[in-house]
Amino acid sequence: MSETSFQQPDRRRPEPLWYQVEEAIRAIVKSGEWATGEQIPAEDRLCALFGVSRITLRHALRNLEEGGLLRREHGRGTFVRSATLVAGTRELTSFTQEMGNIGVVAGSRLLDCSLTIANAAAAGALEIEEGDPIVRIRRLRLGNNEPIGIQTAQLAAARVPGFLDAGLLKGSLYEALERQYGIVPVEARENYRVGAVSAADAELLELPAGSPAFVVERITIDERGPFEFTVSVMRGDRYEIRSTLRAGRLPNTRS
Repeated sequence: MSETSFQQPDRRRPEPLWYQVEEAIRAIVKSGEWATGEQIPAEDRLCALFGVSRITLRHALRNLEEGGLLRREHGRGTFVRSATLVAGTRELTSFTQEMGNIGVVAGSRLLDCSLTIANAAAAGALEIEEGDPIVRIRRLRLGNNEPIGIQTAQLAAARVPGFLDAGLLKGSLYEALERQYGIVPVEARENYRVGAVSAADAELLELPAGSPAFVVERITIDERGPFEFTVSVMRGDRYEIRSTLRAGRLPNTRS
């Protein structure tokens, strides 16, 4: 795409720079110059083209991502999102609490718990360096003893010293983190997309390989920053996204 398509912000205007960048990117997508599914330029290239700082650019990109126009894939980049349903804000809960809220008895089977190193995706999500130590927890999640999904949680090892020796994986992970380390989640960011069950996961989920699934990436944050990055593959026939939609304020039609 031509670099002349990028409209640099006008610092004399009253609107914040991030807002002007956000609107400029929105216009590029609307014009079709960035097609659905296309990867947009890297952050450093966009900063140069728009003439703004990385902080300003990230503010704009975050708003566009939350609004459903863009989709970020950790370790790959940012893409123009296809038409998908983006769930609204809901209560931050653990899997155990989430299942309990809908009357389902939650269960887990531990598949792996080990100390490893962060790849690019985990490092970016946890805001640590690639190659830093992380605790990797892979579990088969059950509802009423039926497989629902496979979750792979990754924790920054520096935040949870001695985790592998503490026997903390009985019950809710969040409850254990609060009890042992004082980690209390205050916010989580989730990305949902439709995927397919891999051959490696199919037997555990009791599905044919290639069956539809939700792939969910979740970054969970406490008052110190991100502490958990989880990738979940959830059975499409046993996991739902529920959201409540409310109309905006209606205009006063009375004369």
